[in-house]
Amino acid sequence: MGRFLQIAGLVVGLIGLVLQLAITIPASMAAGRSFLGSVVFYFSFFTILTNIGAVLVHTALLSSTGYAWLPAFARSRMRAGVAVSITLVSTVYATVLAPLWQPQGLFLLCDVLLHYVTPVLFVLWWLISGTDGRTRWSDISWWMLYPIAYLAYVLARAPLAGEVPYPFLDVAKNGIESVAVSALAITALFVAISAVAVLADHGVASLRTKGAG
Repeated sequence: MGRFLQIAGLVVGLIGLVLQLAITIPASMAAGRSFLGSVVFYFSFFTILTNIGAVLVHTALLSSTGYAWLPAFARSRMRAGVAVSITLVSTVYATVLAPLWQPQGLFLLCDVLLHYVTPVLFVLWWLISGTDGRTRWSDISWWMLYPIAYLAYVLARAPLAGEVPYPFLDVAKNGIESVAVSALAITALFVAISAVAVLADHGVASLRTKGAG
């Protein structure tokens, strides 16, 4: 089951990412961005970056070639960290972003694949086969570097690009106080998910050991 979920996660993740790229670039250029600007726009979404991380984890573990080139993505800390981040992706989208727009057609398909299907597949795979009891509470500080670096990138890019990938990070429209509150709330959610992940990693690994014994 674990390997099936991993292969399914890899295939669905690649389909979602490639399809999203294929429909985003033309739509973005039609909106006035250059080709390069459209590519940067595509890679400016936390959802896209996190799904790429999930694909890299699957790739590193499914093939000896992937493991040789992507050893960091095969490690316990990285597997758990991606599980945390992709859970955040799904949670924030479902509760905050989904009500703000109504995608249609292929955009709707990509939304479902990247915000719901790939997170579920990855987390289920991680719980079944990716946990090993090696995560530590100190790992949370390492996992935090990713969303913090992403936030810094978005805020630094905003004045130059005149846009942000997510409306709650728009300082120009919402004000710095509102953005700060949103960032702190998401950070608190990230830390909470991280704590659950550490507990789950140790709990599932312990149950697996007892079952094997």
